[in-house]
Amino acid sequence: MTFVQLIDCRTSKYEDMNRLMDDWAEATQGIRTATHAVVGKDRSAEGHYVEIVEFPSYEQAMKNSGLPETGRIFEEMVALCDERPTFTDLDVVRDEQLNKTAVRNFLTDLCGRDEPAAYRALFAPDYRDHDVAKGSETRGVDAFREETLGYRDAFPDFAFTVEDQIAEGDRVVTRWTWHGTNTGPLRGIPATGNTVDMEGTTTFAFRDGRIAEGWWHWDTLGMMRDLGVVTLPTA
Repeated sequence: MTFVQLIDCRTSKYEDMNRLMDDWAEATQGIRTATHAVVGKDRSAEGHYVEIVEFPSYEQAMKNSGLPETGRIFEEMVALCDERPTFTDLDVVRDEQLNKTAVRNFLTDLCGRDEPAAYRALFAPDYRDHDVAKGSETRGVDAFREETLGYRDAFPDFAFTVEDQIAEGDRVVTRWTWHGTNTGPLRGIPATGNTVDMEGTTTFAFRDGRIAEGWWHWDTLGMMRDLGVVTLPTA
């Protein structure tokens, strides 16, 4: 079970504290068991900071605490605090990664549906979309929605399957596979009736809770091959 430790401290020497945390990260490189750390500053109380440190388990956290480097840094941290820091130990019982869920829902449910309100709730008004297949940028959520509708017209049954997702900061990277049957024209190419199977990766950047920019990298050549538009040479 994932374990989180909250370290609550008050200090007027945060810059020194920050450098100390950098020293700890460098000293424990390759041996620490912490996987993620966030430091928050209290907006309503000057000098009040909370550090949130994540570990794979409580046992791994105890192993990390037993490192000589951790003990040394802790004593130096206490000396920089106005009062002794307090610790809260938490077993994580629910972990919601909301941006990943939003992207998954878009790909598997909303994409290609003519629902302007749903698009505007998920994407920023000035959304910018980059697609290697086009070589140009699409600006605005409504223009992007129209593009997805174009793919739905060409492949009425198309469906994404999310294979893998990674989230860091304001970005979510999704590796997906896609399947569809071409029963309508696609950018000047007449309908072929062929089925298309391809894979790709999309990176979405969030801003203020909505998707503000996207980058699509997908197997364009594979789609053209499945449609019968191009023929690849054989060995």
